[in-house]
Amino acid sequence: MGTGIDPQKPILDHVVFNVRFEMDRAASLFETVGFQLTDRGYHTLGSINHLMMLTTDYLELIGLPSPDSKPTRADIAAAPYGLNGLVFKSADVHETYEHLKSIGMAGDPPKSFSRPVRLDDGEVDASFRTVTVRSDVFSAGRVYFCEHLTPEYVWRPEWQTHANSASALRGFVLGAEDPVREAERFSTLLGLELVESDDAIAIDLNGSELQFLSPSQLEARFGSLASIPADGALAFCALSIKTDSRHFDSFSADGVQLAKTPKGHVVKVTEFDALMEFV
Repeated sequence: MGTGIDPQKPILDHVVFNVRFEMDRAASLFETVGFQLTDRGYHTLGSINHLMMLTTDYLELIGLPSPDSKPTRADIAAAPYGLNGLVFKSADVHETYEHLKSIGMAGDPPKSFSRPVRLDDGEVDASFRTVTVRSDVFSAGRVYFCEHLTPEYVWRPEWQTHANSASALRGFVLGAEDPVREAERFSTLLGLELVESDDAIAIDLNGSELQFLSPSQLEARFGSLASIPADGALAFCALSIKTDSRHFDSFSADGVQLAKTPKGHVVKVTEFDALMEFV
């Protein structure tokens, strides 16, 4: 039996920023940074979202409609702002679930959900199946796998053009006091070998990477904008995003911090602890 992980596709599917009940504010700030956002989505699970579509992966803002209503997703309502979801592609979530059970990392069984999508010729439903890693395996946030049943309603050319020229996720940065230990656990999860990359331990994801840094490495790379993991615990720290634009050369905006690095620019949406490196 296979793992359900499709080796012919980039393994990284998307990353998630939790914005809880502040979706309007978050959407405005990410648009200011130069992203085109899809229309607001309404999941059958009760959550809401906006996507920033790239070539084979994407960024997601996820939240809840109103603090006045009873939250239907405690995993969003109780989680802090910022990078909260690391999502890998699955070719078959039921096979992936069996793989997770075999390595002792299985969370809840697979679930199905959808959200309406408005296209020029009418409304359709984008449908998904997901399966999660048990919540106590990786303390930094939610780690799960997504099987897209209708990818044609998610990756569409009209949504893949951004003012900042973002085109692909190049890296997902995790911080920990013992980055090798954490990297080894992700290696077990994905069945992939560890590699050395830019003075960090990494896992190659067919064009992007998981990068594991110590607190001192995070500070060296991101300077004062780095969010250093508390007590050495694993943390989702930053994204590295491919761009061919000089969009940030003269960029300035309230609520956004900016620093130039030898590789490009580091941008932080301060209110949502969202650190992004554009390279």
